[in-house]
Amino acid sequence: MTTKQTFATRDEDIDLRALLGSLLDNKWLIASITVVFLLISVLYSILATPIYQASASVQVEQKAPTLPGMSDLTETLGISTSQAVTEIQLLTSRKVIGQAVENLKLDIEAHPKRLPLIGSFLARQFVADHPGEVASPVFGISRYDWGGSQLDIFRLDVPADLLDEKLSLIAGDHGAYVLKDPDGNVLVSGRVGQTVSANGVTLQVRALQANPGTRFRVVRHSHMDTIAALQKKVQAEEEGKDSGIIQLTYNNADPILATNLLDQVTNLYVRQNVDRSAAEAANSLQFVREQLPRVKQELERATQALNAFQLKARSVDLSMQTQSLLDQNVSIDTNLDQLKMQMAEVQRHYTPEHPEYRSLQQQIGQLQAEKGALEHKIGQLPNTQQELLKLTRDVTVTSQTYTNLLNQAQQLDIARAGTVGNVRIIDQSAVNLAKPWWPRAIWVIPGGAVLGFLAALAFIYVRQLLSRGVEDPVAIERLGLPVYVSIPLSDTQRKATAMRLGHRHVSNHQHLLALNAPADMATEALRSLRTSLHFARMETKNNVLMISSASPGAGKSFVAANLAVVMAQAGQRVLLIDADMRKGLLHRMIGGRPENGLSELISGQMQISDVIRPVNGVGQLMFIPRGKIPPNPSELLMHANFNTLLETLRPRYDLIIIDTPPVLAVTDAAVIGHHVGTSLLVVRFGINQVREIALAKQRLDQNGVPIKGAIFNLVEKRAAGYYAYAYYAYEPTKV
Repeated sequence: MTTKQTFATRDEDIDLRALLGSLLDNKWLIASITVVFLLISVLYSILATPIYQASASVQVEQKAPTLPGMSDLTETLGISTSQAVTEIQLLTSRKVIGQAVENLKLDIEAHPKRLPLIGSFLARQFVADHPGEVASPVFGISRYDWGGSQLDIFRLDVPADLLDEKLSLIAGDHGAYVLKDPDGNVLVSGRVGQTVSANGVTLQVRALQANPGTRFRVVRHSHMDTIAALQKKVQAEEEGKDSGIIQLTYNNADPILATNLLDQVTNLYVRQNVDRSAAEAANSLQFVREQLPRVKQELERATQALNAFQLKARSVDLSMQTQSLLDQNVSIDTNLDQLKMQMAEVQRHYTPEHPEYRSLQQQIGQLQAEKGALEHKIGQLPNTQQELLKLTRDVTVTSQTYTNLLNQAQQLDIARAGTVGNVRIIDQSAVNLAKPWWPRAIWVIPGGAVLGFLAALAFIYVRQLLSRGVEDPVAIERLGLPVYVSIPLSDTQRKATAMRLGHRHVSNHQHLLALNAPADMATEALRSLRTSLHFARMETKNNVLMISSASPGAGKSFVAANLAVVMAQAGQRVLLIDADMRKGLLHRMIGGRPENGLSELISGQMQISDVIRPVNGVGQLMFIPRGKIPPNPSELLMHANFNTLLETLRPRYDLIIIDTPPVLAVTDAAVIGHHVGTSLLVVRFGINQVREIALAKQRLDQNGVPIKGAIFNLVEKRAAGYYAYAYYAYEPTKV
C-alpha cells in the first residue's frame, strides 16, 4: 500500500445520507440554538428603538427647448426625455443637503443617556399628562432619562480636537447645565437661552427639560461628514422608467426630524431649480438679443442690394423655374441657419463628442451637400436670373431668421420673467407613526428563527470540519488495520469514563462496566472481541497482549480493564498490567492505590508477590498497578528486568494484558511491543484522525512492532452511520 493510499482520509463524494444523519444526530442542539435566536429576535422586536420612514415625491417635467427644433432633435436621437437621472444627483447634492443640515442643525447631535438594553423601551412607555413633563427617576437613578427628557441646542462651536467627540451635558435646576469633555473636565456652564463661551467652546441651549442630574450625550460633528452621511441615507429613486417621478425616503428614529429633513430637501431643490431655469432663460435671451442686430443689418443690406438690382435691371421678374429654385434654396438656407443656431446653443451645454452635437454636424453636412447640388442648377440660369435669385434668396432667408429670433426673444423674456422651473412637489414629506419601518415583527421573528437554524447548521459543520475524527471503520481498514470490534457508547460507559477522568481522589470502588452492566451493548462488544482474539492468538509468539492508542483519551485503559474481566469470566487466568508509569489510571477502575506496582517491581524494590493484587468479583483476574511515577519510565522498560518479569509471568497465566502509554506521546509502547505477541490500537470514534492513526502505525512499524488490528471505541449512535446498523439491543425477555 502506497503512502498516498495510506493517508487518504475520506471519499471525495458528498454523502447526503451522512449529512442528513448528522443533522438528525444534532437535532436537539439545532432546536436549542434556533429557540435561543427566536427568543432574541422577539426581545429585539420589543426592545429595539423603532425607526420611522419619511417619504416625499417630486415630478421632473421635460424642459422646453430654448431654441426651435431642439425637442425634435432629441426625439430623433432617441435620447430619454426623462431628466430624473440628473435631477436625482441634484436632489442629494452637497448644495441641497448642506443647506438642510445648516437649517436643521443636523451636525449637532444631542441624546439623553438611558439605561442600557431596556432604557429606550422604558422611556417609550412614558406618557406625559401635560407638555414638558418628565418621568421621575426609577430607584433614584437620576443620571438616566426615564422618559420625556429633551435637549435642543441652537448653536455649538467647538475646537477641532473636540469634533466628533462625545461630550456630556448634565442638567441642573431651573434650566442650568454643565458641559464636560470626555475626560470629565468642565468646558462651559450656563442656562437655557444664554450664549456662553469658554475654553474655545460656544454653546446656546434653546430648550432643556430633564430631571436635575440627567446626562445628555452631545456631539458636534464635522459639517462635511454630516453631509456625506446624509447623502447616503437619503434615498432617491425614479418611479418607473422615464416617468419623471422621483420618490425620496429617509429613515430615522425621530419621525419629526425625518419629515423636516425631506421637507427641507424638496423645498430647497425646487427653489434651486427655479433659480437655475431663470438663469438659463436669461442666458439664452442674451444670446438671442446679441444675434438680432447682426441679422437685422444683414436683412437691410440684402433688401438694399435687391432694390438696387431691380432698378438697374428695370424690374426683372423671376420665371417659374427660377421661383422653384428660389423656394428650394430658401428652405435649405433657412434650415441651415436654424441648425447653426442650435449648434451654438448645444456648444454651451455639451462637448463635440455628444450625440446631439454630432447629429447637428451630420444634418448641416447633408444640407450643405443639397445646397451645392442646387447651386449647380442655378449656375445654368442666365446671369440676370442668377443674380436676381441670389438677392431675393438673401432677403427672404434673412427676413425669416430675423422673425424667428424676435419670436424666440419674446418667449425667453416671458420664461425669464415667470421664473417657473420644471419640477414640482407632488407629495409633501409624511411619516406613518402607527407603523414603524423597523423593526417589523413579521420579518424579525421568522428571520431570527431562520438565522438561528442556519447558525446551528454552520456550527455543526465547522465543528465536524475541525474535528475530522474517524466515524466509519472503513477509514481505519484502509490503513491496513482490520477492525476487530466496534464498542458502542452507552450511558453507563459515559459515566464510568467521566468518573475515571474527572475524579482525582483515590477510591477503593470498582468502575468496571463488564461487572456493573454485563448486559450492556459495550460489554457484548467486548465479548465479541474476546472471541476474535481467541482465534487471532493462535498464530502469535506468546500470550502477551498490548493495548495502546495513538493519542490520549481514546479509552485504551477502559478497553484493557473490561477486556481482562470478560476474559477472566470465560475461565482464563488473566493478568492485567498498567505499564503507563506516567499517567496510568487503571487503579481507579480496579480499585486501590497506584503505589507498590510495576515501577517498584522492575527497579527491584519489590517482589512479584508483593505487587500482584486480586480483583474483587473476578476470581481469575490479577492486577499490577503502575507504581510510583519514576523519573525514567522508558529506561525502566528497556531494562532486562522487564523482559525477565514477562518471562516469569507468561507460564502462570493464559493471557497477560498490558496497558501502555499512547504511541505518539512517548516511546514506551514501542519498547513494550517487542515483548508481546499481539498489539492492538484503540481508536476513539469522532476524535482520532486518520492521519494520526496512520502515523502511530508507521511509528510502531519502524520499530519492528506490527499492529494486529484496531478497536473502534466509544462509537456513538448516528442516524446515518456505522453504529446505526451495526448494533441492536438484544436483551433477555423479562418474565
